[in-house]
Amino acid sequence: MTSIRANGITIEYESFGAEDAPPVLLIMGLGGQLTLWPIEFCEALVAHGFRVIRYDNRDIGLSTKFDHAGVPDIAALMMASFTGRKLDVTYTLDDMAADAAGLLDALGIDRAHIVGASMGGMIAQNFAANYRERTLSLTSIMSTTGNPAVPPAKPEAMAVLTNRPATADPEALMAFLANAARVIGSPAYPASEERLLARIRADLERSHSPTGYVRQMAAIIAAGDRRARLAAITAPTLVIHGDADPLVSVEGGRDTAASIEGAELKIIPGMGHDLPLELVGTIADAVAGIASRAGG
Repeated sequence: MTSIRANGITIEYESFGAEDAPPVLLIMGLGGQLTLWPIEFCEALVAHGFRVIRYDNRDIGLSTKFDHAGVPDIAALMMASFTGRKLDVTYTLDDMAADAAGLLDALGIDRAHIVGASMGGMIAQNFAANYRERTLSLTSIMSTTGNPAVPPAKPEAMAVLTNRPATADPEALMAFLANAARVIGSPAYPASEERLLARIRADLERSHSPTGYVRQMAAIIAAGDRRARLAAITAPTLVIHGDADPLVSVEGGRDTAASIEGAELKIIPGMGHDLPLELVGTIADAVAGIASRAGG
């Protein structure tokens, strides 16, 4: 892994595969470091002949933090969002999409296959709408459109999303994050306890940015309903969603596919809001399939 200046900030990234292979840019979701993309998934895409780039979004991992901006009042932002007013947030999903474009610029990459998960899917969608000439294909995984008619998260999933403890005690954080992963994870593909705890411990040792998580959440709230913008996407698009996702309803995936002309929809039985090892090959094959349709 290494860092690079892009879009006025420092972005930590990691690259796999030959530098002259078609590039795939992986964009992770809310509070997720680049390490949340399984290394096995990256290797599967490399085996398909791609160069794979994963990176830390702003305010998370080893990329630039915006702690000087303070902690937004999420409850107040949610209340204000119902009025339709423009919300005052530290940065937007468009800013985060511009980070992705800046990273590609810094790496000398003109166009790429864009893949995003959860909030990363929202950023990837915005990238594909804002930088159409730079998007070879789009894959949106377990994401949504901001349509208020999409069913909300299940109460237990919403609870782990919004009630992160303020404690800095590593063991308490480990316990909370492990429980959160179980709550939103794939019921048909539960992660092994050993692997889950090892990943969480490694991520906490790498970086812990609780206020960055809140500012990213504020950016999601401020984005509102993006369906009209998604209609501008012209790249071949694949939408992947699990039918057992308790955090972002599968209806969010259906709505995403319906909002992008020609989009393919792949619903995976038993998949929740994570990337289980058992599905790495399936998802990598699907990404390679839409990429081959796009060419480039």
